[in-house]
Order: sequence, then structure tokens, then C-alpha cells
Amino acid sequence: MTPQQQQQSQQPAEGNIFAYIGNGYYHFTAAERKVADYVLNHSTEVQYMSISDLAEECGVAEATVSRFCRQLKLKGYNAFKLALAKATVAEQGSVAPVLEGQEGNIGPEDSLSDLCRKLYAAQTAAIGQSMSLIRPEAINRAVDLLCQAERVYCMGQGGSLILSWQAAHLFSTVSPKFHFSQDSHLQATTAALLTERDAILFFSYSGSTKDITELMGLAKKRGASIILITRFSKSPGAARADVVLQCGSFESPLQLSSIPAEMAQLYVVDVLYNEFVRRDPETARKNQERIAEALAEKHI
Repeated sequence: MTPQQQQQSQQPAEGNIFAYIGNGYYHFTAAERKVADYVLNHSTEVQYMSISDLAEECGVAEATVSRFCRQLKLKGYNAFKLALAKATVAEQGSVAPVLEGQEGNIGPEDSLSDLCRKLYAAQTAAIGQSMSLIRPEAINRAVDLLCQAERVYCMGQGGSLILSWQAAHLFSTVSPKFHFSQDSHLQATTAALLTERDAILFFSYSGSTKDITELMGLAKKRGASIILITRFSKSPGAARADVVLQCGSFESPLQLSSIPAEMAQLYVVDVLYNEFVRRDPETARKNQERIAEALAEKHI
């Protein structure tokens, strides 16, 4: 078998993940069949679940879900969700998944007014979900860590990197201790030199990337505190964080980024920021005035 043929044999047919599950059903173990049954009956919902969530729903171990994915000749759970998303889109014929349960997906038959209404519904729903997921005790604990830290580094990768920059910019208008690291290499350098007096405000929608586990491992060794903003409270990143702040919104595996997901995370940032300012409003006001005076020279 050539390397190309071997690679093809390791991948399910394009858009045919449901057929693979059906064809291999009776070769699965009893536990793996529980996963197969759930996936076939909840194919859309599974796209937005972490491996921990799916395992819990099926009543099996995470290792069972991983084995199930390998039985389908997929590299892992993320590859499985991507194949599932492709097959679902092919079946439903949708072109731009919005937010499940919010008036459906955007389709070619929609008018521009329909598109605007559905996007508005998706974004407002994402913020509403985030509000319902906020735990006051977690917010208070996170702000405690931000206030106590000598330095706070805002970090993330991909689309989350942009969100971390926005957070660093916002907080830096009221305090000089907030910093932004531009890429994964600089973040690793920063994490290696952290102390127990430092904190990280980390953004990761999935909470399940190699970068997040590596960076958090470095930060924990150095004794730094970690605050994680994520969609999934049961993820490798969440397990390592000192405080987990959960955001709303669902993001399809086919969406590398979505505005509703970003809006949901920024809403959590805004809650954090305003509570941080409330702890010391006088210092925040003075810093804002100094910055406003400095920036006034930039305007014509």
C-alpha cells in the first residue's frame, strides 16, 4: 500500500461519517455503541460539545469516546467533530451555521432582512447565555486575583489572541499592570518567567488546545494564578485554571471564529472590567484622566 493509499484508508469518506458509524455499528463495544447512538440522534448538538460533555451525556469514559473516534479512522475528537459538521451541513444544505435554536441557519433563500434578524438573534442570545452562566463567586474570585497580582498577562491563540489583546487594551486604560503577549512563542517566554505574584487572563473557546495545556503547565510550575474564559467548563484548560469563567454561544467546527462567540466572551470581559474598576474607582478615574490628556495631543 502506498503512503497515499494508507492515508486515505485512515480517513472516512468525505461527508460520510454517518455511513461509517452505521457500517461499523456492530463492531463497536457496548460502550462505544452508546456513543454511536447519541451521535446519530443528536448530531447537531454533538458538534458543540467537548469530549467531556459527550462522555458525560453517554455515560461513558472520555477514553471510550477517543476509541470511538479511532474506530472511525479519525485522528481524534476534533477531527470527528469536523467530519460530523461537514456531513450535517451536506445533509441540511445550510451554508452558514448561526446559533442553533435561534430561528435556524442562514440559507440562500433568506432575504437580507432575514439575515440581519438571524444574526441579531444569534448575538443577543449569546450574550444572554453568558449572563445565565455567570457565577458571582467566580467573578469575585477572578477580580480578587487581578487586584492582587503585580502583573497580569492576557493570552490566547488564533481568534482568542485578538480577544486577549482587546482585554489587555481595555484594562490598561485603568491600570498599568495589564500586558499582552503577541504569539505562542512570546507567551511561552513570558510563562517561563512568571512568579506567584503574577496572573494570566487566558482566552480559549474550546479550552482544549495543545498551546493552552503547555502554557498553563508552565504557569502553574511558576506559581502564577490562571483565569480562563471558555465555553467548556469541562476541558483540559478548565481543569488547570484557578478560576473558570464560562461564556455562552455555540460555534460549529466549521467556524474558525464567530461574532456571537466573540460577543459572549467580550461580555464576560466587560463584567470583569467593571467589577475591577468598582474595587478602586478613584485610581481608575485618575488613570483614565491621565490617558485622556495624553491622547488629546493626538487629535487635530
